[in-house]
Amino acid sequence: MAWLEVVSESGGRRHRVALCSLTALGLLLLGVLTYVPPLLVAYRSHGFWLKRSSYAEQPSVRFRHEVLLVGQMEGGGFVGWSSFPACNRLLGDRLRVPLVSAREEDSNQDGMMDLLNFHLELPLQATEQIVGIQLILTFTYQLQRMSTFVMQSMAFWQASSPLPGSKVFVSGDLKLHQRQPLSHTGLDSRYNVSVINGTSPFAQDYDLVNIVAAYQERNVTTILSGPGPIWVVGRAPDAPFVVQTTIHYPVELILYPFPGFWEMIKFAWIQYVAILLIFLWIFERIKIFLFQNQVLSTVPVTPVPPGLSYKEHQS
Repeated sequence: MAWLEVVSESGGRRHRVALCSLTALGLLLLGVLTYVPPLLVAYRSHGFWLKRSSYAEQPSVRFRHEVLLVGQMEGGGFVGWSSFPACNRLLGDRLRVPLVSAREEDSNQDGMMDLLNFHLELPLQATEQIVGIQLILTFTYQLQRMSTFVMQSMAFWQASSPLPGSKVFVSGDLKLHQRQPLSHTGLDSRYNVSVINGTSPFAQDYDLVNIVAAYQERNVTTILSGPGPIWVVGRAPDAPFVVQTTIHYPVELILYPFPGFWEMIKFAWIQYVAILLIFLWIFERIKIFLFQNQVLSTVPVTPVPPGLSYKEHQS
């Protein structure tokens, strides 16, 4: 007859049961009650299977040196400038060619840019006064820790005041905005297209309303987040209007769905084992109680004395 050793007690006592017996059936039931309920508890507590996760990454951001500037004039009308020759031709006598400087900095020397300092001086006639500014700067934005995600994005801000200004200062973070999570593998370049169609001869392609509306249709964008613009008044008649912008490229928390198989298993396994340990402790005591009180009949096994083999001890 086939026997199964089922438990070890303190003092070296062991028990055996026949494989074809009610005791073996009871042990099978105890095993099911030990291992299955923790799985049900972990699953019903929600979050057993990892369906969405996140990770932190420093994006690779580079300024594309594409600029679109519109200045609202006191009393109506506007002036402007862009880095696109086709747009400048459309501006005609409203074009004001500024002095522009842009410098990206790697503050922590890790090989990735951390911020952009953008400075623009817009020349004006003595009778012209600026009461509002709208500015678009474009960037190449790349993530590559999990999947490789590449897009062309923009930072847009605007400022206005009832008083004519001499300078406006803006400082903020170029934040990633996700309407949907990114993939955790592969290449995603669906948004690696120009934010502004700089070769178009049509005025509607440079209209800020159309540009922002088309950009907001994307599921993944960047926005300029930070305190409001600082508007400085008191411009001298022969002085330019100054636009000073500092844009930081912060570490981002990236959301992605459908993690890999092993990541899901690791997350689920931790939850299952944490509950299983409690059930193992409880049902081990239950089995010892049942065997010691012969609720489940077993055959005690005498420990083998030192120096004797198991067969010699049995004989």
